[in-house]
Amino acid sequence: MLIRGSGVVAFMLLAAAAIWGLLVSTGILGPVVKAKGLTWFHESIGIAALLATAVHMTAVGMDEYVAFGPRELFVPGASTWQPLATAFGVTAFYSLVVVSVSFYVKRWIGQARWRAIHYLAFGTYVAALSHGLMAGTDRTHPVVFGLYVASAVLVAALIAVRAFARPRQAAAPSRRTVEPV
Repeated sequence: MLIRGSGVVAFMLLAAAAIWGLLVSTGILGPVVKAKGLTWFHESIGIAALLATAVHMTAVGMDEYVAFGPRELFVPGASTWQPLATAFGVTAFYSLVVVSVSFYVKRWIGQARWRAIHYLAFGTYVAALSHGLMAGTDRTHPVVFGLYVASAVLVAALIAVRAFARPRQAAAPSRRTVEPV
């Protein structure tokens, strides 16, 4: 139960972090909440997803049925049980670590590098979704499957909004011009 529950919780938190990050970056939320609070909440959800993933991996490592050791837990493709699915999970874990750490090194690496690293979050989400759909033992449960589908639809819609929305124009300074008489 711990493996299953922590896996679903980790995915829910990762999906929430992805959705929240997209809501912030699209500007859909407008001035509802101050930017610092939005960013702090987004960062916190990401860290919670990382912690839930660590619990999931620890529980998998302790399980006797699949008998995963450090190699299977940390090397993509090393598992003989569902090798592609577990490779997606391991890759999502590493990507989540990198994206989460990027919050804490942003001032040293700069905004442009931080943003480039943060684009990994899209791949992290897709890898985690693939892992859940392929290896998750609860993937056929209507609630869990609905969670996967609903989050995927929402993430795709928010990516579309972000990609196709008109860029926000900076307000031009107002200047008074003198018309010739």
